[in-house]
Amino acid sequence: MTNLAVIYYSMTGTNFQLANWAKEAGEEAGANVKVLKIPETAPVSAIEKNDAWKAHVEEAKDIPEVTLDDLEWADAIVFSVPTRYGNVPGQFKQFIDSTGGLWATGKLANKVVSAMTSAQNAHGGQEQTILQLYTTMYHWGAIIAAPGYTDPVLFEAGGNPYGTSVSVGREGMKENVEAAVKHQAKRTVSIASALSSL
Repeated sequence: MTNLAVIYYSMTGTNFQLANWAKEAGEEAGANVKVLKIPETAPVSAIEKNDAWKAHVEEAKDIPEVTLDDLEWADAIVFSVPTRYGNVPGQFKQFIDSTGGLWATGKLANKVVSAMTSAQNAHGGQEQTILQLYTTMYHWGAIIAAPGYTDPVLFEAGGNPYGTSVSVGREGMKENVEAAVKHQAKRTVSIASALSSL
């Protein structure tokens, strides 16, 4: 059975929802799935000023925080993080920067990795965020499982070949990306399963 870690960071819940869709699809594909959150490093004073942020912190209080042991456990990883100025959030980067010991001992090599993101608008750096995340994965020696254009649902979700991305406004997600997320997660599990049988 493939071990799939769905690792997310979310301020207001969008990437948490993407992670939960990925979990559902991973389980449908026969994987053993963990949903894990990136530790929050923002000051409480910042969170307290944003009602949606506070609400999501409460909503996700029982989701376990990701550890280095979880990365070692996983055969496949789906990351879901918001876009910050065309890059990953600082919270995510801080966690990734703690993986040097695993990397140095080869324990991150050959992990099958895919990534998703969200931003306020379609040209807010969504593709760039995923590509920046993948740059780190190349250093790990991971195998990138980008969705490409392997299913028509990707076009319905905006057509990002690097990973599912969604624009988010005050009313929530602007594109219907659930099917694209599920396809991407199943594809990631499928690739990891195929590699494990070699």
